[in-house]
Amino acid sequence: MVGYKSPAMTETTPLIFPALGPLYQALAPWAEAFLRAVVGLALVPHGLRMAFGFFPGTGGPIRDLKMMAQALDRWGYPPGRLWAPLIAGTQLIAGPMLALGLLTRVAALPIVIFLLVSNVERWRVGGWFWNTQGLEYTLMWTAGALYFLVNGGGTVSLDYLIGRAF
Repeated sequence: MVGYKSPAMTETTPLIFPALGPLYQALAPWAEAFLRAVVGLALVPHGLRMAFGFFPGTGGPIRDLKMMAQALDRWGYPPGRLWAPLIAGTQLIAGPMLALGLLTRVAALPIVIFLLVSNVERWRVGGWFWNTQGLEYTLMWTAGALYFLVNGGGTVSLDYLIGRAF
């Protein structure tokens, strides 16, 4: 049976339309890179809003690290003065690194940890649905980040370009 082997798989997946196999193989590394870019870059606006007050009409009233630290303390995550800059660094440094596929697994680790904690908080606050501030959105984001923590950056990444499998 004709199949398709994705970059992250060790076995071939059977195809309903075998003629599409070469197309899937050609597009797979680019689809993986697109997913990596979306997962990494989606963090950046959140970091810009939290650390520097960008996008003031969105989300909560937090506009700087001091406000974020106070909120973290209030929410039961002391010491906020430690966590606020670490969260901002995760979003503003590790996010773009993941997007570029630069030290991919190293960048994905703090992102996955941050998102796992976020999932717990989102479940506590809003349950499941994203429109009630639930964990639906952050869980999807976590799944994407976890994929790159496990599989690395792929063939369309800076890691691959410099010959390192981070």
